[in-house]
Amino acid sequence: MKTRIKEYRARHNLTQAQLAEKVGVRRETIVFLEKGKYNPSLKLAHDIAVVFKTKIDDIFIFEDEAD
Repeated sequence: MKTRIKEYRARHNLTQAQLAEKVGVRRETIVFLEKGKYNPSLKLAHDIAVVFKTKIDDIFIFEDEAD
């Protein structure tokens, strides 16, 4: 899975630590999400989307395994 978290963070002038605090996770979780090494829970994905005032699908790009 790919994410656009880093792009959205830049648009909103948020550091990884600030975003992590807003959604109640550790900064390392945001690092792993940005690198595509961690799949978030639906709640975490939703909370991140709420912070950025957008939809989950705008932030998280789910790739088809068949591709």
